[in-house]
Amino acid sequence: MAKIKQIIAREILSSGSTPSVEVKCILESGTVGIASVPYGASAGIREAFVLLDGDKSRFMGKGMLKAVENVNKIIAPVLVGMEGENQKEIDQKIIELDGTERKTNLGANAILGVSLAVARASANDQKLPMYNYIRKAFNLEKYGLLQGKNYVLPNPMMVVIEGGAHADQSTDLQEYMISMIGNDSVKENVRKGIEIYFTLKKVLKDKGYNSNVGNEGAFAPNGLPTNETPLELIKEAVEKSGYEFGKDVGISLDPAVSEIFENGKYELAKDGKNLNSEEMIEYFENWIEKYPIITLEDALAETDWGNWPKLLEKIGDKVSVVGDDLTVTNPKLLQKVIEEKAINAILIKLNQIGTLSETVECCMLARKNGIMTIISHRGGGETNDTTMIDLAVAVNAGFVKVGPSRGERVEKYNRLMEIEDELLGNCTVAGSNFRKII
Repeated sequence: MAKIKQIIAREILSSGSTPSVEVKCILESGTVGIASVPYGASAGIREAFVLLDGDKSRFMGKGMLKAVENVNKIIAPVLVGMEGENQKEIDQKIIELDGTERKTNLGANAILGVSLAVARASANDQKLPMYNYIRKAFNLEKYGLLQGKNYVLPNPMMVVIEGGAHADQSTDLQEYMISMIGNDSVKENVRKGIEIYFTLKKVLKDKGYNSNVGNEGAFAPNGLPTNETPLELIKEAVEKSGYEFGKDVGISLDPAVSEIFENGKYELAKDGKNLNSEEMIEYFENWIEKYPIITLEDALAETDWGNWPKLLEKIGDKVSVVGDDLTVTNPKLLQKVIEEKAINAILIKLNQIGTLSETVECCMLARKNGIMTIISHRGGGETNDTTMIDLAVAVNAGFVKVGPSRGERVEKYNRLMEIEDELLGNCTVAGSNFRKII
C-alpha cells in the first residue's frame, strides 16, 4: 500500500478550447497518476455543479482557477497521508468535505479530477490496467464481474450527425448515431463505423450539404429540410458501405428534447410542429417503424417525468429507452426511475456525479436491475483522458458513445482497441447481444 504524498491541480484546455482541470496525484512510492475532467456543453439541470471562475476578463468567465485552488488548498491537505488504494474512503472524504448535494462548494470538476487521479496513481502503483483496478477497488466480484476475467467489450456508438446545442443551423434534435453491433471484434466494429462515417461524408457532398463537423467530430450540415433527413442520409451511407442493418449496425438517437421543451410542448421548428408528450412519443414511434433504431436517449424532457413510463411501455420491447438528463449518473435518481419503470438503459458520464465511486455505484445499481449501461463522452469539452473506456470495460457496458473524429474522441477508440489487445482473447464483444450482457 502506498500513501498519497502530493496532489496538484492545474488549469488546462479541453476540446473547443474551453478550460478544464487536470490533477496529478503522487504516491509516496513515487508512482504518479494524472487525470483530466470533461465539460458538457449540453447539461442536465440535476448534474453535479461545475465551478467556473465567473471572471469575464478570463475565458469569458469560464476559467477554472477556483476549482484548481480548491484542489490545491482544500482537498489536497486533507488527503495527503491517506492510503491511495482506499478509493471509496477517499471519495467519501471529498464528498463530506464539500458537504452539498450537487458539490457546489468545491465543484464537481475539482472533485472528479482528484478522484480519478488517485485511482490512476493506485492502478499504476499496483501495475494493473485501470479496468482491472476498478473491479478490484470496488469489489465488483459480488456483481459477477471477476477481476481479470469475463470482460465484455462495449460496442462503438458513433455520433455521425449532430444538431441542437452541439451545432448551429443543423437540426432541432441533438445527435444521430450509428451503433456498431458486429460480433467479430472491437477493431472490426470501429473500422466498419469509420467507413460508414466517410461514406456519409460523400453522401452529404453529393447532395450539396457541407461536411463541417460539430463539437463531437460528427457532421453538422446546414440546410437540412427536416429532423428526419439525417436518418435518410445515414441509411443511404450504411447501404452504400455494404453493411447490413441489424447485423453490422443499428441507428441510435439522442434527441435531447429538454432543449426544446417549454410550457408542456416540444417545439420542432424544422418540422413546423409543436407537440405534446403523447404526440412526441408517436413522433418517435413512426421513426422506429421506418428505420432500424436500437437505442433512443432523452426522447422526453428531464422534467416530463410522468410520461417516461408511457414511453417505455410503448417502445421498450423494440428499442433501449435511455435515460441521461433524467438520471445524470445519480444512483438516487436511477432508483426513482427504476421504481417508476421509466427506462431500460442508462447513459453514464463521470462528471455528471463527480466521483469514481458514485459512478461505479450507479453502474452496479443499473446492472442489478437489468438496465444496460452506455458510457459516454461529453459534447462540449472533452480531454484526452480515457478513463471512461476503462470504466466501460470494467462494468461490461453495452456501448461507448464517442464521436468518430477529432483527437480527443479517437483517443477513446484507440484505448478500447488497445484493451482488446491486452486481453488477448480473454474477452467477448457485446455485439448484437448488447441487451443481454447485464
